[in-house]
Amino acid sequence: MVCPKGHFICDRCHGEELFDRIRQLALASPEKDVVALGEMLVSELDLPMLGCEHAWVAAAALMVAIRNEATLAVTDDKVNEAMVRTRRQAIAAFCGLTGVCGISPAIGACFSVLLGASCPRNRETAVTMRITARVTDAMSSNAGPSCCKNFLRVALKEAAALAHEYLYVEIPADISRVICRDSHRHPHGCRREKCAFFRSEPDSP
Repeated sequence: MVCPKGHFICDRCHGEELFDRIRQLALASPEKDVVALGEMLVSELDLPMLGCEHAWVAAAALMVAIRNEATLAVTDDKVNEAMVRTRRQAIAAFCGLTGVCGISPAIGACFSVLLGASCPRNRETAVTMRITARVTDAMSSNAGPSCCKNFLRVALKEAAALAHEYLYVEIPADISRVICRDSHRHPHGCRREKCAFFRSEPDSP
């Protein structure tokens, strides 16, 4: 991250306080609806309109929702591990550097931790890769321009379906009530009516 005057912030320091706050708020929540949990984190924290912080929210929300559902034994250490893995990958401008939104590897990191995926483990690794691909595909239908808040909601909805399919975990993911309040903040122009979460402001009398 470099400001117009040339001041530099390294990836380790970028968002340090936000990362810790996301983790603390998520771990303290009893919420099982993964979308509602993600929305709570976004609303409670002063997140930028765009940025890798949304990937941290995705990892925290998914892991904690699955923990709260209680079919699987998800410890705080596992939540932290998924978030740390996400942070190592989803760095500033990740989408431009790699061609994929950092929320995809965030969801992948969660399933990797939950499934115990590693290079020697064939099925677990293959499943994690398929999951990451499906999340990426779901978000790709909502690009133009890209929006981290849209991607977060779409990815968490898809992740809930994947948790049911591969982990036999039932976590709600209700996007029907989500209304975006940030369309005016998008630096590249909001997709407006093309986005499922956009609501136009009523005309003033």
